[in-house]
Amino acid sequence: MNFPTGIGTSDADSISLLGQDLAHDLMGKVGFGELAFWLVAGRRPTPGETRVFEAVLVALADHGFTPTAIAARLTLLSAPESVQGALAAGLLGGGSRFLGVTEDAGRFLHELVEFSDGDDWDGVAREAVREARAEKRLIPGLGHPVHKVEDPRTPVLFALAREEGVFGPHLALFEAIGRVHPEVLGRKLPLNGAGVCGAALADLGLPVDLLRGFALLARAAGLLGHLAEERRRPIGMDVYLTVDRNATYEP
Repeated sequence: MNFPTGIGTSDADSISLLGQDLAHDLMGKVGFGELAFWLVAGRRPTPGETRVFEAVLVALADHGFTPTAIAARLTLLSAPESVQGALAAGLLGGGSRFLGVTEDAGRFLHELVEFSDGDDWDGVAREAVREARAEKRLIPGLGHPVHKVEDPRTPVLFALAREEGVFGPHLALFEAIGRVHPEVLGRKLPLNGAGVCGAALADLGLPVDLLRGFALLARAAGLLGHLAEERRRPIGMDVYLTVDRNATYEP
């Protein structure tokens, strides 16, 4: 029986990864972000692609005391011997409200891009927003619970993508949604960072059904930071006791 893989293998004397000798060709010569891209795309990214990809990872690494971070800290409180459990608890919370927007936005944009000739992104965006409003659906990547006027990550990623020559149809359509949605919705909402990250990743040619994985990859670093801080300056017990002492029993 044969189990083919192009990722990696090893023998008694060497480790191979992506057709390269891990020790001699990759270690100290390839950054982790570049390697992560290479592993998924099956090709080595250009320096410009790497810069934008790593900017996305940085943008998604942490956003404060989100539910994912709180879950990780409280799990560490409950099981201090299980760093892997605490990290997993935080990652499991990456869904439609937190982190998952990156994939949701990428999918939403990709479906529109596939059936468009790219001549009128404003028109495509306008029709998409109208349909979403009629069906009472949210536009993935539009609006943010904290950044009510502008998400500071969004213009930076737009600028980086343009600077590196990887500003493609997904970012163009997402930018158009930002322009036209006020005339349809009657109010102006910011394009959020998770959404622009999804658009940027899709423009890099990464599979849209794996985009949440990149958000989780980035957030793993942020969660590890939270767990390190929880060991230095714990707040988990205070969070638990605050909820417990303010619980109202209703038999």
